[in-house]
Amino acid sequence: MKHQRVKRRPGTLRLLAVAVGGLLLSGGWAQARTVKIITADTLEMRSVDDQEIVIITGRNVELHVDDDVVKAQRVEFNRTRRTLTLVGHATYHMAKDNQNLTGDDLVVDVGSEALTGQDVLISDSSLEIIGSEIERVPGQLRATHSYFTPCARCGRTPNDYAFRAERVMLYPGDRLVAYRAQLLLADHPVLYLPVVVLPLNPKARQPRLSLGKDNIDGYVAGADLPFAIGSSVLGTTMLRYYQNRSPRLGGGVELHDYAPNNWIDRLDLYALMLPRPLPLTTGFGATGSGNPVTPEYGKDLSFSVRGRVPVELAVTDLTYSLRVNRKDTGRSPRDPEYGLTNADFTAKVEYPRFSAALFYLNRFGPEPTTALYYPLKKPEFGLDPKPFSVGPVSLDFDFKVGAYTAGSNPNSRQARAAGLNFTTSRLEEIHKIGYTRQLWKQAELQVTNDFTGHYYGTGARTVQLSAAAQLSQSWATTNSFTVRQDYIRNEGTSPFAFDVVSYTLSAPLSLNLSARPLPGATFNVKYLRDGFIPPGAGYRNEHLTVGSSVNRAPVNMSYALDYNWATGNVETSSVSFTAGDPDSGKLTYVSPTPAVPATPYSAAKPERAAYYRRTSAWPYPNLTLTTTSAYTRTSGGLQPITVKATVTDDIRTNSFSVSGTYDPQPATSVYSSSSTAVATTYSAVSSRDSVLNPVTIAGNETLYLKSPRVTGNHSVTWRGYTLGMAHDLLLNQAPGNKNSGSVTFNLGTEAGKATNWQLVYGGYYDMRRQGFTQPYLKGALTTTRPGQKLSTTATYNLVGLDQPRAELSAATIDAAWQQGRFSLSGHASYQRIRYGTYPKDIANDTLTLDPLRVGVALGNGPKPGAYLTASLSQTFTYVNGQRQNRQPLGPVIGLTIDRCCWIMQAEIDLTRKRYRLAVGLPGQMYPLFQLNQDGPSVPLLPLNSPATSP
Repeated sequence: MKHQRVKRRPGTLRLLAVAVGGLLLSGGWAQARTVKIITADTLEMRSVDDQEIVIITGRNVELHVDDDVVKAQRVEFNRTRRTLTLVGHATYHMAKDNQNLTGDDLVVDVGSEALTGQDVLISDSSLEIIGSEIERVPGQLRATHSYFTPCARCGRTPNDYAFRAERVMLYPGDRLVAYRAQLLLADHPVLYLPVVVLPLNPKARQPRLSLGKDNIDGYVAGADLPFAIGSSVLGTTMLRYYQNRSPRLGGGVELHDYAPNNWIDRLDLYALMLPRPLPLTTGFGATGSGNPVTPEYGKDLSFSVRGRVPVELAVTDLTYSLRVNRKDTGRSPRDPEYGLTNADFTAKVEYPRFSAALFYLNRFGPEPTTALYYPLKKPEFGLDPKPFSVGPVSLDFDFKVGAYTAGSNPNSRQARAAGLNFTTSRLEEIHKIGYTRQLWKQAELQVTNDFTGHYYGTGARTVQLSAAAQLSQSWATTNSFTVRQDYIRNEGTSPFAFDVVSYTLSAPLSLNLSARPLPGATFNVKYLRDGFIPPGAGYRNEHLTVGSSVNRAPVNMSYALDYNWATGNVETSSVSFTAGDPDSGKLTYVSPTPAVPATPYSAAKPERAAYYRRTSAWPYPNLTLTTTSAYTRTSGGLQPITVKATVTDDIRTNSFSVSGTYDPQPATSVYSSSSTAVATTYSAVSSRDSVLNPVTIAGNETLYLKSPRVTGNHSVTWRGYTLGMAHDLLLNQAPGNKNSGSVTFNLGTEAGKATNWQLVYGGYYDMRRQGFTQPYLKGALTTTRPGQKLSTTATYNLVGLDQPRAELSAATIDAAWQQGRFSLSGHASYQRIRYGTYPKDIANDTLTLDPLRVGVALGNGPKPGAYLTASLSQTFTYVNGQRQNRQPLGPVIGLTIDRCCWIMQAEIDLTRKRYRLAVGLPGQMYPLFQLNQDGPSVPLLPLNSPATSP
């Protein structure tokens, strides 16, 4: 026996891990799994009976086998047999199944991922298993003489319920099957069961059973039974039974396979065959005659697979996908989609100089009775060479060829004669060619050609050609002149409707001049003429656009003109002018100057320290003038003209502006905001004590002249409190109108605080009668604290010109409170509406509780074991103080027992006289019993909801 011993020295752990990693990789199996040493103290390498053994020891040895984690004090790795022996107490975490295996002398086969051990504890998020002997193969765990329970994670002793079995088969993420098992309650045996099956799937993959009765099909039953194959295949078996169908049985399967091999990433299959319902005139129904019918199944099929295949010399793997679909459920045999199967296949691969693709899209079954909206590809092959250049010439090509079936083009005589759909071959060629060359200094010539051609097996063709030549000359860096000639031609008749080409023939010539005559000033003019369009025939026949801008303090001006030379009309025009200094608040640093003594020719100059001063190119640095106007021929001509003056204090938050708007268009309504108007806007913040006692005022006022109307909003904020006023009043009130608009006053705190409140007084106001017509006082309060919340509003109507009564008209409250094990929450609303004429009007009151809930937690310890709740959801209606539709209070009382590994819920609805009972196990909730006015029922076996039928 030969062996070597390597001791760890400080600072050598990283080198040791690298060395051992290289040693393990040399075993030949590392292509499948990789082992990394994270923590170790010593390493020994031995040769025993021609077997290479690596011994890793330490106080806390940690290895990573791909994503699995091994923790032990001694690990013996047999490189020949490819096994890891974890000597003594060890832990093996399986990342794929999210399980922890803890035991003594675990043996792991690294190549096949198998594991064996004795007195092993298996734990995951759902349950805990203790077995005297454990054997693991991919996708399955086997344990003998085991004890398992879902209650171990709760930390309670003893467990609420558990099982002891001779043999256990665990399929991670799917199910647990135990043979010859005992049910233990509080660790006391109460029941012997030959087989126990616990589903571990998510809710969507839990077993489902339904039983019902249908007027036509009679008794109907359905069952969905999930299963798993290995570690990557999940499926569900579907069984259906119909009493009055022939045949009576149907079924199918749903299958998902995740990465079964290196060429397939995922495979999905859904297949269901259901007997079709019998016609009422021949079946076993009440109106049937009992005549025999031919058995018939409706078929649903959905199959998809995607993956990748390594290809030599390719940049990436060849990727492919296949989808096959058919759906007969819910369709009549006369439906054109009945019995139709669609198939769609795609494969793509990329090489250094080109990429290729294959597409196949087809349908099998009845012939289409309508025109196809999309083309069938039977098949289509695409070749796309990479763009390349030859000197100043750049080229890009793309080719597609295939056989197609698609809707016929009604403009094609040959396709129209063939019917709704047409079938033929097609070649598509697309190329883009560009040529760029410098002619002389700052002059560039560009020539481009874009072409798309379709050539059909019938001899037809379509062409889309776009060619252009452009000459650009620039000077002084910022100035340029461009001449561009385009040629556009689209022609040809396609037999297919999906690639119809509209005839186009155009040759626009454009001249563009862009200049910057002065710093901050730009000028642009563009002339466009299309020689193939007759004069006056179109908007783009002869076109001129002009644009200019000046941005030199204190002036900022822009102008744009769009002139149609062919029609002699100005299409659009706009101008904006601003005079002001946006940097008027900036300070300029002035350097200090030393003292200068007096001379016979000059007086002495004292020393001057450095200081900051404000400078501006605008004689009125705090004044800004703005003017905007526009013209649009299609929108009625001249648009509103606005003149605005803004005065800003040295503190930029303080400002006052006055604006005037003249709208030459007639006002569309009294509330038209584009009418001629005069407006003012102001805002200010106190400059003294602006941190602790800031005072902020803001507001705006607008007077509309054409339809006399005044609107405004004003507010004062101090220490988080805001006092405000808003109004919208018509100055020329129409005869018969009882109000001129609305006026409101508000006082409150800023929104968003933990505690905030608002008071609003106002309503509709009549300027003729000088008073409120329907005034109200509205208050709102919201406060939140840990475990507490209160939000309430109330509206109180006050006496006004058209409102003779003062009364509460509406109120809401939304509250939640929790203290210790007690909680109270609820939402209530009240509303009063009056019908009739005063004083004989009738009050209708509505009080809604939705809901009012009281709860108490029961049990000792930090986590309660049960919750008792009572909730009331009810509406009370009163007419003139008399309650309508008198009903007794109908609270709903609920009891929830929460034991982590199981939960029970009971509910009593006193109004509906309904009683419910349900129990929940990990991953699923099972309704057990329900009693209502229709009698008792077992939701797991519903007698009123039939199983799925076509």
